[in-house]
Amino acid sequence: MVTNKSKVYLSSPHMSGHEMKYIQEAFDTNWIAPLGPHVDAFEREFAACVGVHGAAAVSSGTAAIHLALRLLHVKEGDTVFCSSLTFVASANPIVYLGAEPVFIDSEPETWNMSPQALERALQDAARAGRLPKAVIVVNLYGQSAKMDELAALCEAYRVPMIEDAAESLGSSYKGKASGSFGRYGIYSFNGNKIITTSGGGMLVSNDQESLHRARFLATQARDQAPHYQHSQLGYNYRMSNVLAGIGRAQLEVLEDRVRGRRAVFDRYYEELSYLPGIQFMPELNGTFSNRWLTALTLDEREAGVTVSQVLASLADENIEARPVWKPLHQQPLFDGAAYYPHSEQESVSDRLFRTGLCLPSGTNMSEEEQTRVIECIVNVMIRKSSISA
Repeated sequence: MVTNKSKVYLSSPHMSGHEMKYIQEAFDTNWIAPLGPHVDAFEREFAACVGVHGAAAVSSGTAAIHLALRLLHVKEGDTVFCSSLTFVASANPIVYLGAEPVFIDSEPETWNMSPQALERALQDAARAGRLPKAVIVVNLYGQSAKMDELAALCEAYRVPMIEDAAESLGSSYKGKASGSFGRYGIYSFNGNKIITTSGGGMLVSNDQESLHRARFLATQARDQAPHYQHSQLGYNYRMSNVLAGIGRAQLEVLEDRVRGRRAVFDRYYEELSYLPGIQFMPELNGTFSNRWLTALTLDEREAGVTVSQVLASLADENIEARPVWKPLHQQPLFDGAAYYPHSEQESVSDRLFRTGLCLPSGTNMSEEEQTRVIECIVNVMIRKSSISA
């Protein structure tokens, strides 16, 4: 079907209107090259926002994970446990370093890493004398994982946790900011995230010394010398002063953006939750989700319609929607990698991939645009159900 309707995006950038002030300041002072006053200020302001001692601004969330693994001395032949239901960027840095990913399933109450699956994996690794060098816990679509249970397991086995909060800035678990629980936390400021610097990321920690080393590695590991000298392998991972200025303006409106995303979710819930077969992503008691993307599952037996049919109908109306992430243990890239399901009877991430979809959730989406999304879903479900009947 060809439509002349304007496109409704899944999660487009939403600028505050104050970004140009910081950008102009960078231009006026000629701080255009990487690093500068905006980078320093963005790091301080971000660390204060999430309640940690320090932060290092880098070129992407992926770069932040890579640096965290380097700081933990991950090397060829090591293993790293990682959530399976996530974007590939959570696990790619494991492979960059020659280590082996072991994927851990989700559990139903948060869609995030299953403590019981992690416990089995750690028990097996301990028996084999090959504990992982790190556990990467992802907070999916803004919802925090069961941090108490996961952190307790990591502490019991003395395995450091990296908290991938790329999607969960502004979320919290029992009053503590998402991303502040692990040895290291990482965030993404990609264009589709709740705040953006166009491209960029942040590595946070309470270990200031390790952050100092992260900054060293991220600036090509240049030794202190009057000439260019390098004794270690480094990376070109630091954020530019211009992009950090954008980040400062975006951080100022973070609370507004969280309220906006939650309002989008609330309207979807109000308008769609009565439909047969629809279940929205839960919010665990004691947690507060930024609802970065509104995600739901569709039981096709009850709904009379498949996820593919709903996505196709939305696409026909020029509405961008997506399936839930394809689990990493199903990805051809990681063929043969070890995987621990939630239980012997159930692989939660596989079920969520089959039945889940994400709806347009941007805070700059108009009420009329959200109405188009809602009406499209209602119409396709009513139409398909009537045909089935």
